[in-house]
This record gives sequence, C-alpha cells and structure tokens, in this order.
Amino acid sequence: MRGLSRICFLKICLIVELFYSSGLRLQELIDLRCDDIDFDRGLIYVNKGKGKKDRMTLLSDFIKKDLLKYYSVNEFGSKYLFEGRKGGKYSKKSVQKILERFGKRVGIKITPYMLRHFFATHLLEAGTDIRYIQKLLGHSDLKTTEIYTHVSKKGLENIKSPLYEM
Repeated sequence: MRGLSRICFLKICLIVELFYSSGLRLQELIDLRCDDIDFDRGLIYVNKGKGKKDRMTLLSDFIKKDLLKYYSVNEFGSKYLFEGRKGGKYSKKSVQKILERFGKRVGIKITPYMLRHFFATHLLEAGTDIRYIQKLLGHSDLKTTEIYTHVSKKGLENIKSPLYEM
C-alpha cells in the first residue's frame, strides 16, 4: 500500500490477520495487550471480553513471524498491542476506518464481524467441532454459534446417507 510506512502497513496486516485467524471481536482486538499473546502455546488470552468473560482463542503460526517483527520495530508507549496516536489504545472508529481503507484497496468490503464470521465458518468447514468453535468465539449458548452452520455447505455433497446400498 503506497504511501504507508512499513510499520503502519505491518500493523494494518496484523489487524486483518488477527481478526480472521482468531475470531476476535472489535473491542477485544482494541483491548489486546502484548502480554495476552502466548507464542509458545499458540494462544491469545481474551481478558474481559463480551459479558466480562475471559477466554482463549487461537494464535496462528502464520502470523507469529509478523507479530515478532512488529514487536521488534514498534516502540510501545502503553501495554496495548495496537496503540492510538496518544499512546493509548485505538478507538473502534480507527480500526473500522483501517479495515474500510484496506478493503477499498483490495476491492472488497471488510468488517471485523465479517472476518470473525469467516473464522468460524472456515473452522466449521474444516471439520472443527462446533462446541470448540463456540468456546473460541466466547459464545455462552450454542445456538449463537449455530448461526454459522447455515452458511457452511461445503462438502455436503460428499456426505453419504446412513441409508445407502448395502
């Protein structure tokens, strides 16, 4: 993306990658602190997410390298992974604008919710048990997670009925 510093471009990429690879909500990404990332276990600790509940979600091996690069070139002035201009955390509006601009550059609309939805849908399509997806998303009720099941139809044609030729 022309006109952006390398650190700014890296930050934008990490924001998109974290939403998609971990299923974080917008406020959870904003509240993410550097010490919430467990590289060894491949986990992200979400502290006081929606409903003031703590949970864990995935840290993709794919973005570990980018995160380490970001740590090495960023001078953190606060405990937050993504800092705003005044040293505090980003605002929701700032992250939404970043995604909007990035989406325009790549030719698609991108929202935090859309990336969270893709995270859940792609896990489901890959065969992940919906109860694990429920935990990763921080849903109390499985019915909330089941919203993602109507979207995932991949592979249905390969499923054999239990009543088949014998």
